[in-house]
Amino acid sequence: MAVLTREYPPEVYGGAGTHVEYLVRELRKLLTVSVHCWGSPREEPGVKSYRAWDQLSEPKPEAAALQTMSINLAVAAALKGSDLAHSHTWYANFGGHLAKLMWSIPHVMTIHSLEPLRPWKAEQLGGGYALSLFCERTAVEAADAVIAVSRGVRNDVLECYPSVDPARVHVIHNGIDPEIYKRRPAEETMARYGIDANRPYAFFNGRITRQKGLPHLLAAALKLDAKDQLVICASSPDTPEIGAEVNALVARVRAEGRDLVWIDHFIPREDLIHLHSGATVFVCPSVYEPFGLVILEAMACETAVVASKVGGIPEIVVEGETGFLVEYDPSDSEAFATNLATKIKLVLDDAALARKMGDAGRERVVQSFGWPAIAATTADLYETLLNR
Repeated sequence: MAVLTREYPPEVYGGAGTHVEYLVRELRKLLTVSVHCWGSPREEPGVKSYRAWDQLSEPKPEAAALQTMSINLAVAAALKGSDLAHSHTWYANFGGHLAKLMWSIPHVMTIHSLEPLRPWKAEQLGGGYALSLFCERTAVEAADAVIAVSRGVRNDVLECYPSVDPARVHVIHNGIDPEIYKRRPAEETMARYGIDANRPYAFFNGRITRQKGLPHLLAAALKLDAKDQLVICASSPDTPEIGAEVNALVARVRAEGRDLVWIDHFIPREDLIHLHSGATVFVCPSVYEPFGLVILEAMACETAVVASKVGGIPEIVVEGETGFLVEYDPSDSEAFATNLATKIKLVLDDAALARKMGDAGRERVVQSFGWPAIAATTADLYETLLNR
């Protein structure tokens, strides 16, 4: 079977790419898997990479969506002889749909997020956003099976695409490797990034995009005490506008005397694990989060969590046990920032509570979100489609 994805190691920048990396690793223990991804040539056997057509480099930003279409055409052609296509994200869904039509094979698609629920992407893609909506809708309405990474995402799929048969939408959660993501604090790493290892700190890691809610966290930082340490690892703004907005908030937080460590570039996975492990609390202020793989990463490192109560997050964080959930009302961002700050401070000021939540989070990850079981469930779904 063939996996279609934009991201694949070493070119991984988000949760969907991490999901594919580990899913493929476990699926290969059960069946033969080829991977079709974007970017530079890969040396890994069974992996083929693709680049967009040069002729589609303009006009920007719409060209990005047109380039996506060109890669999807090439991938669909290459899938001749495959017995099943499994696509991830709108960047690959259309290729899976075309392969289904061309070669009469089942198409499975995993929904990591839904384009209709991310209208801010129009800022990033311009008219290309309409094309991304088209690619996703066309694929999801015709797919033989749709995998939602949470119950919340399943509900969203059926609401956004009412013509989809509910029987075709299956919930298979994201997962994590607890042998890779586990508590490994390193004072040297913290010192390298300017973090005081002798003081508790709250930690955020994510892209600078509307979805991740970083401006809300920076607003919450203004409500923390000057002694409270906040570490933010964020880069790659979706647009110059949100980049400027975040930079202005960062300047204000610092001007008002808050202790903010800002890491504005991609950091290696090992460093990220060290920073998770050293943190007292991980904060996820997303306004839209289908699952929240980064939360699993924090919990696997025995870190308490404060997160917005949206999407699939309540299926990961157990309120009062592994962390705290904060209600998000888009019409009252001030209340959201205030409540975020209150919960962050509660954990920062109570080492025993932080430790208890961190231990519970690690236990939950190990028991409920292991990749071998997720891959086995996915392979079983393939089998039902191939035997129809």
